[in-house]
Amino acid sequence: MHSDDTIAAISTPSGRGGIGVVRLSGEDALHITRKLLRLPGNRRRSPDNALSLRPWRARLAELTDDQGNVLDRVLATYFQQPRSYTGEDMVEISCHGSPVVLDFLLGRCLGQGARLAEPGEFTLRAFLNGRMDLTQAEAVGDLIEAQTLYQAQVAAQQMDGSVARRIAPLKGQLVDLISLLEAGIDFAEDDVSVLATPEIEARLAPVEEAIAQWTDSFRAGKLIRQGLTLAIVGRPNVGKSSLFNCLLEQERAIVTASPGTTRDLVSETVEIGGIPLRFVDTAGIREAFDEAEALGIRKSFEAAADSDLALLVLDGAEELAREDRDLLARLAPLGKLLVVLNKCDLPRRTEPEMVIREIRAAKGTAPDDMVPVLLVSALQHTGIAELRQAVRRTAAPALAGERESYLLTNVRQERLLRESLDAFAAARRGLADTVPHEMLLLDLYNALRPLDAITGQTTIEDILTNIFSTFCIGK
Repeated sequence: MHSDDTIAAISTPSGRGGIGVVRLSGEDALHITRKLLRLPGNRRRSPDNALSLRPWRARLAELTDDQGNVLDRVLATYFQQPRSYTGEDMVEISCHGSPVVLDFLLGRCLGQGARLAEPGEFTLRAFLNGRMDLTQAEAVGDLIEAQTLYQAQVAAQQMDGSVARRIAPLKGQLVDLISLLEAGIDFAEDDVSVLATPEIEARLAPVEEAIAQWTDSFRAGKLIRQGLTLAIVGRPNVGKSSLFNCLLEQERAIVTASPGTTRDLVSETVEIGGIPLRFVDTAGIREAFDEAEALGIRKSFEAAADSDLALLVLDGAEELAREDRDLLARLAPLGKLLVVLNKCDLPRRTEPEMVIREIRAAKGTAPDDMVPVLLVSALQHTGIAELRQAVRRTAAPALAGERESYLLTNVRQERLLRESLDAFAAARRGLADTVPHEMLLLDLYNALRPLDAITGQTTIEDILTNIFSTFCIGK
């Protein structure tokens, strides 16, 4: 990519729509726009009737073909550097959302010297020109991909610089400590005191603790960003597909009185508490009568193993069958499990306490760590709201309470913070072994570099500024 030329691209989704936008950014964006558009009603372009664009104002103009015939009336908006999205001169041309018109307009831009933008290049230029940091640039992609309002809210917070803004003070404390150690080494002859080990530990501890909290928030942040998968499993005819349809609030799966109707995996994504949740309805698990059913049952077990949460459906109007006990014994050790006693509108022959005893026997679980067992009726739609709450609470316990004011959602940022924590651990080991401060500084710089990759570089000038502003060197 070259950042010294003018780029152009269609910035609205492909297909037909009410409005379409072509965006230009670069030194010649304004010049190219004036060559492409003319004032309404002017048959010929001349210096006297040339299109005049004022910064941050939308201007009505005409888009014409090579013969001067009007193709569309458009709005051209000029964003003057450096207060534009990219930090360069930028123009957005809004026309009617016809693919033919948009392609023609883009082609005219390219014909006048612009280059077709690479994927993400507008945001890349914004980063290179200091309009946003890396965390904000990554949040742009998250906002575009958001499937729920909660995801959009989290991405919008990070686009506002919340991650870098909260990490920057921690990095500042680390830079201060490095500055003090550097001063103690380089300016000892000027009576700059050397920090004692307890003071170094006292300065390191809060920074390390805060970074660890950020890193721990990634578990919840990852759930928000990527969503969850829930597999609905159980014997045939216990109401799995009916429950699947209830949770989706639509008739997505075929429901009949004949057991074994569902032979393959059926999936759909819904929102529960702001989290995208992908429900997977599986084939009923029993002794297979043909190859197709055996394949469906194998896929059911694979879906349960791969999911974030397995929802085991039992028929509460029947006694626990051998297949039910086998399923409990097989699913309980896998991880997160939620059990539903369906058909609670009928006389109950299986009680939650019976299921809990089976789970305890299969899992060896303490009473305070038991799998939730809920009573529902897919036919009467009772207990569904409680089931939705239990699904979110069980699959995402970190989000069960009050929503975090900050969350780490990006795997690159999480990996960098873990690198920083590893360096902090090495520094603490060095302090315990009373290593020289020169060696300790290596670990501290190793802790600083990953933070730089999140918030922006710390230069040697930053270190020296801290030194000279804190001490009267050369007095």
